[in-house]
Amino acid sequence: MTKVITHSLFTDFDIDLFKAGKHFRLYEKLGAHLIEVDGVKGVYFAVWAPTAQSVSVVGDFNYWTQGEHLLQVRWDSSGIWEGFIPNIEKGALYKYKIQSNIDGIVTEKADPFALYCEKPPHTASVVWDVDYKWKDENWMQSRKEKNALDKPYSVYEVHLGSWKRGDHNRFLTYLELAEDLVSYLKETGFTHVEFMPVMEYPYDPSWGYQLTGYFAPTSRFGKPQDFMVLVDKLHQAGIGVILDWVPSHFPDDAHGLGFFDGSHLYEHPDRRKGYHPDWKSLVFNYGRNEVRAFLISNAVFWLQHYHVDGLRVDAVASMLYLDYSRKEGEWEPNIYGGRENLNTISFLKEFNEVIYANFEGVQTIAEESTSYPMVSRPTFSGGLGFGMKWMMGWMHDTLKYFQKETVYRKYHQNDLTFSMTYAFTENFMLPFSHDEVVYGKKSIANKMPGDEWQKFGNLRLLYGYMFTHPGTKLLFMGSEFGQSNEWNFESSLDWHLLQYDYHSGVKKLITDLNQLYKFHPALYEKQFSGEGFEWINYSDHQNAVLSYIRKGNNSDEDLIVVCNFTQVVRENYRIGIPKKAKLKEIFNSDAVIYGGSGVASAQILNTESKSYDGRDFSVELLLPPLSVTVYSFV
Repeated sequence: MTKVITHSLFTDFDIDLFKAGKHFRLYEKLGAHLIEVDGVKGVYFAVWAPTAQSVSVVGDFNYWTQGEHLLQVRWDSSGIWEGFIPNIEKGALYKYKIQSNIDGIVTEKADPFALYCEKPPHTASVVWDVDYKWKDENWMQSRKEKNALDKPYSVYEVHLGSWKRGDHNRFLTYLELAEDLVSYLKETGFTHVEFMPVMEYPYDPSWGYQLTGYFAPTSRFGKPQDFMVLVDKLHQAGIGVILDWVPSHFPDDAHGLGFFDGSHLYEHPDRRKGYHPDWKSLVFNYGRNEVRAFLISNAVFWLQHYHVDGLRVDAVASMLYLDYSRKEGEWEPNIYGGRENLNTISFLKEFNEVIYANFEGVQTIAEESTSYPMVSRPTFSGGLGFGMKWMMGWMHDTLKYFQKETVYRKYHQNDLTFSMTYAFTENFMLPFSHDEVVYGKKSIANKMPGDEWQKFGNLRLLYGYMFTHPGTKLLFMGSEFGQSNEWNFESSLDWHLLQYDYHSGVKKLITDLNQLYKFHPALYEKQFSGEGFEWINYSDHQNAVLSYIRKGNNSDEDLIVVCNFTQVVRENYRIGIPKKAKLKEIFNSDAVIYGGSGVASAQILNTESKSYDGRDFSVELLLPPLSVTVYSFV
C-alpha cells in the first residue's frame, strides 16, 4: 500500500464554519489541491463523506486500484476524509472509491469540488488549478456602475454548443468563441451575455441543467483557463457575463452527487422533498448546513475565480413550493401547514446576502414564475434578496396577444395593458428565452401571424414594444435575426438566413434598439419605478394602438412611444402631449432598413395647443403599419 501523508488544509475554525453551514469558500479546502509538503510536490485530497467506512483515491496514477491510496477521516466528526499523495501532477485523472458503513455499499464518485472533468461521456475528475492572469481591470473597476439597476441591461442568452458550429458540426472552442461571439456581441450592442449552464454536465439534451461538476466549466469546449479567456475578452469588450446557476436539482448519475457515500448526503432523504418529478432528478437538502455551504461556496467560486458578473438562478419556483408539480399526497406541508419550503426561503436569502456582501457590482436574477412576493426586494425588508426577477407573466401575455390575428386584437388589449398593474412590484427582466422556442412552441418569428411581410412586421413590433416597456431585456440567440426553425441544441443557428432582407433587417433593428436603449436614459434610469412610465392612452382598443411616455431623471429627455398593433396605416392620429414642444422621430420599426414599408411622420413635428388625452397639448402622427415609433423632444 502506498503511503498517504497526513496533512490538512483545515483549521478548527474552518471545521466549525463548515458544520454551521457558514463556510462559503469550501473550494479552498475540499477537492484536489496541487501543493508542496516538506519539499515534495503532490496533491492534497479532501472529501466530505460522513457515512464512509473508508475512502480511496483511485486514478490513472494507481491503475484505479481501491485501497492503494486511502484517505484518513478527521477526528472532529466533520465527516471529512483527507490526505496528501506525493508526486501526482496536474492533469491526473481520479475519483473517490467510497466503502459505506451502510450494508457494504460501495460508490465510485467524481469529486464534487473538481476544477476540471473528463470530456463526457467519460466521468473522471481531473487534477487542475484556476491560475490565470486577468486583463479585465478596467471592467472590474467600472462594473458597479455598468451593472447598476439604473443602467441599460440588455442580455443575449447563449447555449455555447449550438450558437455556431465548426466544420463537420463540431463544437467551437472557448477560444474560438472568444473571437467570434465577442465580435458579434460588440456588433449587435448587447450589454451582457448569459450562458446557459457551463458547469460540467453528462447529458447534452439536458442543455446543461443537470450538473455533475459544479466547480468545473464543461470540457466540451476546452480547459478552465480557456473559459477564463472568453470571460476576459468579453470584459475587455465592455460586455458583462451572467451564468445560469442550478441549485434546484441534480441528476442521479452514478458518478454524481446522488447517494454519494451510500447515504442521502446532498439530496433530501424524504423523497417528497428530495426528488423532482418533472426532471426525474434529485433535490438538494436545503436544511442541511453542509449542503448550504456547498451551494453558496459554488456561487462564490464563479464570481471570485471566473470574474462572473451575475448569476441567473434557475427554477426558483420549483424550490420555493413543497407542492410544485406534485399531486395531493405527494408532498408534506411545512410546520405552519403551508406549501412554502421554509428551508429554501432561508437558503435563498442567505445566498443573496453573501453574494451582495462579498462582490461589488454583481446581480442575482431569479427565474421565478409564480406570484411569490418580494423576490427582488432586500432581505432586511422581508424579500428574497435577488437583484431582478424574470417577468414571466408579461412574456406569456405578450406572446399570447401577438399570436392572434390582428383583426381580433382590439378585443384583447388587456393582455398588453395588464402588465402595468404589477410592473413595479419587482425589478423585472423581460425574457424571451430558450424555453419559448422549443418543444413545438415554434420560433419567436413563426409565432407571428399573417403572411411573410406581416410576420416580420409583427416581429419588429414585438421587439420595439419589448425595448420600450419598463424592465431589463433578455433575448435568446437566433431570435435577433428571426430564426425560422425551433432551436436545436445539436446544430448551429441558421446563420444563412442573414442573406435575406427580412432577417438581416431584424438584426439591424435589434442592433438599433440596443443603441436606443443604451443612449436614452428615459429607457433605463427609472426602469423599475412607476415614475419612469406614464400612459398617454391605453384605451384605444378599436384601433389597437397604445401610447405612453418613458421618463428618466431629466424630463427634457423623456420619450414618446406609440405602438400600432394592426397593419392599417393610421393617418392624422392624434395623441396628447404634456407640454408645448417639437417632436423628432428617433426610431421607427417600419423603416425600410429593417424590412418595413417606410411609412413615417414628418421628421420634425409641432405640437398644438389643442387638448387631447387629458392634456393641454397634442400632436398628429402618421402611424406606420405594425409598428413602434419613438419620439424625443427637441
